[in-house]
Amino acid sequence: MPVSPPRAKVLTVSDGVVAGTRDDRSGEALVARLLDAGYEVVERTVVGDGEEPVAEALRGLCAGFRGLVVTTGGTGFGPRDLTPEGTRAVLEREAPGLAEAARLVNPLGRLSRGIAGTTGTALVLNTPGSTKGAVECLEAVLDVLPHALALLAGEPTEH
Repeated sequence: MPVSPPRAKVLTVSDGVVAGTRDDRSGEALVARLLDAGYEVVERTVVGDGEEPVAEALRGLCAGFRGLVVTTGGTGFGPRDLTPEGTRAVLEREAPGLAEAARLVNPLGRLSRGIAGTTGTALVLNTPGSTKGAVECLEAVLDVLPHALALLAGEPTEH
């Protein structure tokens, strides 16, 4: 019986993309990288910056979903960069090792406030809004995500 590919969703957090004044390059790059890694990207959404818009979008994306939800944007020091706060409001358990690994790939990663964790059977990973930063942070943890998703889904694993 063929194994279905892992599923993923991408959430871009950007007032500029919502307003149509900025292209969603980081969201496009994450989708391309996930597809290249064998994921089935089943949804891509854009929401404005701010804690509540992010939390509301994540609640919808994670409800009944089994897979990976990657966010891009809103992890910096700007006044509306509240993706980690919106994410924290939705998470049941944090996974600090994933966020720490993502921060280590580039010196600018030290400026990212992104977090990671789980809610239900969804694993959420915050990445920066820059295209390069988003892809680098995802790549930093891609190797362990299949194991994490299997554990989250209650599947048997070797460890």
